[in-house]
Amino acid sequence: MDMTLEVIPVPVSDLDRSKKFYEEGCGFKVDLDDEVAPGMRIIQLTPPGSRCSIAMLAGMPSHPDQPQMAPGTLHGLQLCVTDIAAAHAELTAKSVPVTAIQHVGATGWEEGPGETWNSFMFFKDPDGNTWCVQEAPSPLSER
Repeated sequence: MDMTLEVIPVPVSDLDRSKKFYEEGCGFKVDLDDEVAPGMRIIQLTPPGSRCSIAMLAGMPSHPDQPQMAPGTLHGLQLCVTDIAAAHAELTAKSVPVTAIQHVGATGWEEGPGETWNSFMFFKDPDGNTWCVQEAPSPLSER
């Protein structure tokens, strides 16, 4: 049985502000922005080249087996790129608050790119949800 990860809910406080951040700042494609029932809105966006999307929800009833997260409490989402310097430049140009490119060295986190699979940058969305961007040696389709 295949089991694919396709949608990750991201808890946000302002759907329109977050949609603008992810669409215009991060370059995610808006797949859906719909009021699915009165007062219930879903915005689904997909990073370029990804098969997994994020979903931001408002007005959805909570399920007892899946309590809702507070805005800004989702941490460690990870994106992969094949050129971290280019991705850093693009995100910076779009006013996404990315850190400097870093790698894990002998003393912990050190500034600058590292070897294969060891170059990262980090950013937060407007609510404080955190993202890691890692440089991969090749596109996913080639790994």
